[in-house]
Amino acid sequence: MTRLPDLLAANERYAAGFTKGDLPMPPGHQVAVLACMDARLHPEKFLGLEEGDAHVIRNAGGRASDDALRSLIISYKLLGTREFLVIHHTDCGMLTFTNEQLREMLRQDLNTDASGIDFLPFSDLEESVRQDVQTIRSSPLIPNDITVSGFVFDVKTGRLRAVR
Repeated sequence: MTRLPDLLAANERYAAGFTKGDLPMPPGHQVAVLACMDARLHPEKFLGLEEGDAHVIRNAGGRASDDALRSLIISYKLLGTREFLVIHHTDCGMLTFTNEQLREMLRQDLNTDASGIDFLPFSDLEESVRQDVQTIRSSPLIPNDITVSGFVFDVKTGRLRAVR
């Protein structure tokens, strides 16, 4: 059963009271957040952000993939962000599989070869944050004066914990 009619009705209600059409394109707080797509996370809420405050880039695991880097580069170079936050979270699905397991599932279900895709799973939550922060910091396309910080969001308590 599709949720599309409900989602479109919700959009109509939202649009009826929409008053933020004049917000500028650059984020007001000059911040970009890279976070997991997990539905339990609402980075704007747990960081106290409103529309127009920050760029929020989401993908599976909140990983610093090539596409996430592309977005961060555009964010700083064209839209003025000066600080990046990498946020992974407890109880993440990316901890539950390996590349080989997912590739085998796809082979069995779809008879297709996904060997060329790195799904970027991880087995150590804090280390994955460190790796992604380092990937961003070491990119020759991102200047050294941009602050990059890493965090773990606890899905049980709602708290962020810095990862060093």
